[in-house]
This record gives sequence, C-alpha cells and structure tokens, in this order.
Amino acid sequence: MPVHLSAPNPADLHPVRGVRIGVAEAGVRKAGRKDLTVFLLDAGASVAGVFTQNRFCAAPVQVCREHLAAGSAIRAMVINTGNANAGTGADGLARARATCDALAAQLGLAAQQVLPFSTGVIMETLPVERITAGLPAALADAQPAHWARAAEGIMTTDTLPKAASRQITLGGQSVNITGISKGAGMIRPNMATMLGFVATDAAIDPQLLQPLVREIADQSFNRVTIDGDTSTNDSFVLVATHQAGNAAITSLDSTEGAQLKAALLAVAQQLAQAIVRDGEGATKFITIRVEGGKTSDECRQVAYAIAHSPLVKTAFFASDPNLGRILAAVGYAGIADLDQTHIDLYLDEVHVAVQGGRNPQYREEDGQRVMQQSEITVRVCLGRGTASDTVWTCDLSHDYVTINADYRS
Repeated sequence: MPVHLSAPNPADLHPVRGVRIGVAEAGVRKAGRKDLTVFLLDAGASVAGVFTQNRFCAAPVQVCREHLAAGSAIRAMVINTGNANAGTGADGLARARATCDALAAQLGLAAQQVLPFSTGVIMETLPVERITAGLPAALADAQPAHWARAAEGIMTTDTLPKAASRQITLGGQSVNITGISKGAGMIRPNMATMLGFVATDAAIDPQLLQPLVREIADQSFNRVTIDGDTSTNDSFVLVATHQAGNAAITSLDSTEGAQLKAALLAVAQQLAQAIVRDGEGATKFITIRVEGGKTSDECRQVAYAIAHSPLVKTAFFASDPNLGRILAAVGYAGIADLDQTHIDLYLDEVHVAVQGGRNPQYREEDGQRVMQQSEITVRVCLGRGTASDTVWTCDLSHDYVTINADYRS
C-alpha cells in the first residue's frame, strides 16, 4: 500500500488554458487498460524538458531531444505505457518516429512538432501499429479537464495515479499549474522510469523555460530514489501556454517570477514525493536531511549513500534500529577528509549519535518507536560547514522483490 498517498480528485486539478488531454485503450501490452495518452497544445505554447542521464537511453528520449534541439514549435505529446521502446536499436528509433508521423498526420502538423514518450518493459519491439490505431480514440477524448485520466493512463507498476495542482495570482490574473507523474520502481533520477509532465498557462519568456525546468527537476525529481536504478526513459517536461493574461515574466528573480517558480516547484516536489510514497513494496516514506556540509553536493552524496544502502532500507522495513548501518553509509559516501568525531545522527527528535559515537542518553526503544512510524526523518549533521541538502526515499520490503521478479508476467 502506498504511504499516505491517495488518488487525485479530478475536481481538484485545474485545467490549464491551451492544453487538452485525451486517453485511450490501445492494447500496447495488455487489453482493457488505459495505455495511450495525447497532450494537445495550442499554438504559441513553449516546451522544455530534461531527460535521463542513462547512456542507454530509450528511442523516444532520443527523438524528444532531437525535436526540442531543432527548435520546433511543439504542439503535441504522445505517451504509451506497457513498452519502453528502449534497447531496441535502429528499429526502435524508426518506430518512435513513426509514432510522431502518425499523430502529426492526424493533426496536420510536422512530425518534429510531436514529442513521444514510452514507459514499460525494455528490449521489446514497440507495437506502433496499435498506437497508431488508438490515436483517433485518444484525440476524440481530448478535453482540458482530463488530467486525472492522463495520470491513470501513464501508470505502469504504480498502484495509484499521481497528480498535483496549484492556482496562484500574478498581476491580478489567475494562473493555473497542473502536473502528473508516474513511477514506482527503477527510480534514481538523474532523471528515473519516471515520467513527469507539468503545464502552466502563465505568460513567461520562453527563454526562461529550459533553465527553469532544470532547476525544478534538480530540486524535486532529482532528489528522490527508490532502488538506485536510473531508467532508460526518464523524462520531465514543462509546458507554458502563455494564456493566463498576466504580463509576461522576464526574470525568475522578480517577485512574480519567484512566485511562479515556487508554485511550479511545489507541484513538482509533490509529484516526485508521490513516486516515493508509491514505491514498489514501500511501507515507509523517509526524508534524509544532511546538514553541516562544506557543499550541498557533498551533503547530497551522503544522503544518497544512506538512501541507497540495502542494509539501511531493510532495517527500516523491519523497524530494527540497527543504526550503525547509517553511520557506515555516511563513512563510505566518499568524502575523503570527513572527521567522524564531528558527526551527529538523529531519527526525528531522537538524538542517536553524538560526535561520532552512541549518545549516552539514547535508548533503543526510542529508535524503534520512530522506525515503526510510516514517515521518518533521518538527520545527519556533518559538522564541517553550513551547506545542507535533502533526499526522499523509502524502505525495501519483500514485496519489492516479488513485484520486480514478476514484472514481465
């Protein structure tokens, strides 16, 4: 069961002016499930994205990068589940491009104006003919309010759809921000089998969108991990339709620029944390905060060492306060000049270790009490500077093995 996560209420998801979404059942891998989603963007929309750092990236990732780099005016996105179209070579690229061709032909666009996305099983041939056959139904279904349907339509091993929405006021105009994400395993983004799509109708200088999507991804999707695996298909896309009527934002350092960025980040972090809460087999949502580092990079390095440790993650699943495992992970994180005598460790408010050793006041029953909670904060103080950073993760349970052992069946 997901950790304090529920399905979104469609009524709570604000439509974004200039965006319509349609969902269909194309039978990409299994019959009778929503597995094909199209986003239709009005003329004038701006699109930016960040993608997986896995060098074995999927065909749709390669095509998305090509189309965005070409400066095409993106007018549509097509997403299929059930098949990742990764590890498929030249044939996979041809099939990703054929998907773009098919949707572009339906809409009277150039193929370069379409971005394709796929998620699912790796090294299997994309059934592009099923996707093409399903496009008319997806287009006929397209409505501004179909964000919740889209959140369901991009799921793979997710147990629940994931969506978030905010409404803010800029220059007296109401601005909507809505997004969806999917992911439950193979999650260690830089980017993850993670897909994220966020749209806003705010007017913003299109030149600001690419640095903005990178900054938002870095503080949200690139701060979560479930199992330490970086997927072949990770993609996070930000769309601005410029239809809210506010004076166009020309600087993210302005008051309204900062307000928009904060709202976008709040949506992205909610979507990213939802992925962890729905992690395959997860029973606990764990915040790992590392403070007192020389740089935020080294704080993040330590946080990920803790978050990726199978020994730490299984201890949390068992509610076993074998907390030396956390200190061991801090020690092998790769900081050559780390002084262990400066390190303090906390579980929530419980002070476990002080100056590198067990706190004389620490009682194991206090540690166990915290570890039995479904939400836990691990705080590590390095005692070597003023920098800090945070990573969100989950425990590692028997069900994680079961889900991934049976994934293709």
